[in-house]
Amino acid sequence: MFTGIIEATGKIVELTQKQGDLAIRIQSANLDMKDVKLGDSIATNGVCLTVVAKHSDGFSADLSNETISLTGFAHYKKGQTVNLEKAMQPISRLGGHLVSGHVDGIATVESISPNARATEYWLSTDSDLMKYIPYKGSVCIDGISLTVNEVEQNRFKLTIVPHTAEQTTIAEFQVGTQVNLEVDQIARYLERLIKGAEQPSRSDISMSLLAQAGFIK
Repeated sequence: MFTGIIEATGKIVELTQKQGDLAIRIQSANLDMKDVKLGDSIATNGVCLTVVAKHSDGFSADLSNETISLTGFAHYKKGQTVNLEKAMQPISRLGGHLVSGHVDGIATVESISPNARATEYWLSTDSDLMKYIPYKGSVCIDGISLTVNEVEQNRFKLTIVPHTAEQTTIAEFQVGTQVNLEVDQIARYLERLIKGAEQPSRSDISMSLLAQAGFIK
């Protein structure tokens, strides 16, 4: 699990075809690797990757075809800058929101405009993902936990403060940039609960029970 609070950025220094899929090496001068072990998870632009080799200046991981097909890794190149976050520990502060590192799909930057010291980004995505993105809800964009400030049909607005822009890759976004999108897990679980409640079962969960608990109105 992750929080969406980026610890460092890194660069892709190797991206190699390997027996039908890809192997990747990430280099970062600022990510503390001292407590990282083989098999640990590191969110790379929001994608949970397993460390298969550890280096003094970064790590290597494997990319399955499933990961490549669902994420921006399909078009990443050598030299690309990525956001990095090590898996959270039970004693960590949950500064963002619960992030699994399992990317749901791709969003595209539609427009970028200044608003005082902040910058506003409008992004669009598929309608089947938009239903999980509410006003003032949380989304994870390239591994960054962000708040949705406006929603219109198949697009949503993010307001990025200077600190976030300085510490992540957001400042590099341009109109047309495609980013990894993970929706809030709570929305997905709630949908599953509601669908389960609509079907005959032995479960004690019902629509009225969810309403009484405040999950639905």
